[in-house]
Amino acid sequence: MEANLLLLLASGTLIAAGVYLVLDRVLTRLLMGILLIGNGANLLILQAGGGWGSPPIMGRDSEIHGENVADPLAQAMILTAIVISMAMTAFILALIYRQYRYRTADVIEDDVEDAAIAARPATAAAAPDHDASDDPETGRHTSEGDSFGPKSFEEPVRGAHDE
Repeated sequence: MEANLLLLLASGTLIAAGVYLVLDRVLTRLLMGILLIGNGANLLILQAGGGWGSPPIMGRDSEIHGENVADPLAQAMILTAIVISMAMTAFILALIYRQYRYRTADVIEDDVEDAAIAARPATAAAAPDHDASDDPETGRHTSEGDSFGPKSFEEPVRGAHDE
């Protein structure tokens, strides 16, 4: 089997450009990068499928290729990859539309809350499920926790129309 150098270079270029675009924070560039990576992978699968041949149907030979039969597995995998990439494209387009409607921008920003959670100390007292209140005099954790119940609830705000 001979490899076509032009197709190998084209698939390498597509995958390299796709990786560069995926690493950006703009969702449309991410979509374009995923599409380029998928097309580059399809070209590599096409190369791995081998050369030209007769149709992969029993009892059907072509005059040009004779007994040399084309590999149907590579063709089936490429067709499946095209269908999967179309579904992923539709999903990412829905995410892009939601992001645009929510923030009117296409750039993914840093999440401040995630950074704060990552910077939290690893002690048990800093865990999100720790419910011990600080003692106002000493500043130490108490074992009583927050006193939830009817005493801690605020009275409903009464407006002028309630009286």
